[in-house]
Amino acid sequence: MSDGFRIEEVEAVIPPPRARVDEAPEPQVEAQGERRRDYLDGFLAQQPQGDAPGEPGGALYEAVIDALKEIYDPEIPVNIYDLGLIYGVDVSTEGHCAVTMTLTTPNCPVAESMPGEVELRVGSVPGIAIADVNLVWDPPWDPQKMSDEAKLELGML
Repeated sequence: MSDGFRIEEVEAVIPPPRARVDEAPEPQVEAQGERRRDYLDGFLAQQPQGDAPGEPGGALYEAVIDALKEIYDPEIPVNIYDLGLIYGVDVSTEGHCAVTMTLTTPNCPVAESMPGEVELRVGSVPGIAIADVNLVWDPPWDPQKMSDEAKLELGML
């Protein structure tokens, strides 16, 4: 054979050995003759784990996001969260919330008032003790940061 393959013909293939359970423990039997469901004891005793309040999906985090969605850009009829102006929301277990945000341009007419409004709204969420707003310009905002809902509202989809 010139292509490097070797062909071997066989009469039969030996089947692989079957799995055997020779050393399985005997089932535990209760007084009534029923099998004890010990394999479920730990599973059934577990309590459901709730979401961490300050993590995405948690009640406190979602309450902060809802508060941010109540703040609208005065020039564009879309809330600042769907507009893509919020770059990050960090909520600690002690109730400290840090919001990282930007504005559409550094010359935005609400550049002085918008961060203060965000701080007031987030600070008014029950469970938030301290609200800090970090205004950043890098990366700059662009229309691609908007949610699909915002693009649809503005006729961009």
